[in-house]
Amino acid sequence: MKHSLCALLLTLGAFAAHAQAPAGPTASGTVGEVPAAAAVAGVQGQNIFEVKPDASAEPGYAEQTNGERMKVQPGNNAPVWRQVGQGVTGYSSLPKTQAPEAGNLIQPFVQYPGSRFTNAGQAWREVRNQWIIPYGAALFAIVLLALGIFYFVKGPMGHDHPDTGSKGIERFTPFERAAHWANAFAFIALAASGIVMAFGKFFLLPVLGSTLFGWLTYALKNVHNFMGPLFAVSLAVIVLTFIKDNIANRADFVWLSKGGGMLGGDGHEVPSHRFNAGEKGLFWWGITIPGIFVVATGLVLDKLFPGFGDVRGDMQIAHMIHATLAIWMMALICGHIYMGTVGMKGAYKAMKTGYVSDAWAKEHHELWYDDVQAGKIPRQRSAAPQAGAAATPSAGQPAQV
Repeated sequence: MKHSLCALLLTLGAFAAHAQAPAGPTASGTVGEVPAAAAVAGVQGQNIFEVKPDASAEPGYAEQTNGERMKVQPGNNAPVWRQVGQGVTGYSSLPKTQAPEAGNLIQPFVQYPGSRFTNAGQAWREVRNQWIIPYGAALFAIVLLALGIFYFVKGPMGHDHPDTGSKGIERFTPFERAAHWANAFAFIALAASGIVMAFGKFFLLPVLGSTLFGWLTYALKNVHNFMGPLFAVSLAVIVLTFIKDNIANRADFVWLSKGGGMLGGDGHEVPSHRFNAGEKGLFWWGITIPGIFVVATGLVLDKLFPGFGDVRGDMQIAHMIHATLAIWMMALICGHIYMGTVGMKGAYKAMKTGYVSDAWAKEHHELWYDDVQAGKIPRQRSAAPQAGAAATPSAGQPAQV
């Protein structure tokens, strides 16, 4: 009843307004209704496609200069948008502490390495899409191809050493192995999720479709965020634990001058200490130094680094450093994974059990083996019960005979 009464009143009001409007000549000269613009009662309707800015109805609008148009349409003229395109910051009621770029629609012009001199957002896109993504994919392809060729040409390095029944020499303690596997687990999760986010649209999106690929990328983005702290902590532990054995010495220069013996025909490795020059190079240039920057930039991207990440420029620079060094790390660690699994016989067992045979130690790290034999390095470095402790009777108990 209420709705019917409202409709009736609206109909009567429209009829009264129509009846009171004076008649006038139409465009054809006949008497008819006045244009809609002449009516003043009620809310007027208009075709949205016929709506024009009020200033466009001004006489001589098309011939106005920018200065004249700024008076007619302040904020909607060429000089204003030219300033916006150049990164000029306008007014915003939001506080700077909460939204430091709220009044800045387009960033100012910059030139990142590899980009044109253009606004910062476009410059970042050019660096990412024209350099990081294509050259990063090419680096991956080259590394994998090189490892495949090396394996089929040289095969696994080293010899098979029979198990003598004893534990042999403890190469890695349980603590060292736990730190390594924690870091390896976090790194693989970060690498897999990063590869999908960076390159997935090229090889997964056509297969999965946009819906499944979107959900997968969203899930892996969360995996990436949660694995980051584990990688950061385990990386710090790895660096502090192994740094003492990765300081360069004279033997490393000899190893480098001979290429580690890998390219020679006799297959004999150049003597080295616990880690050879190649492993030390990976430790510094493939893990420690790039890892520190990857972790730092990751904290900026997650807005966990105080004072950074509040503006787009910080995010863009952090992303370029993060992506470049992450791809570099993944490429080098592919070689580490290769040597630690199928590339060298006995290497995986050393990290799995912690022990290597005397023959393996002498073949691959002869100087380290010599130090163990001379007593400079203990064969058993982790805490272990002393020999005969189990046979010693505890206080108050009789000896068993």
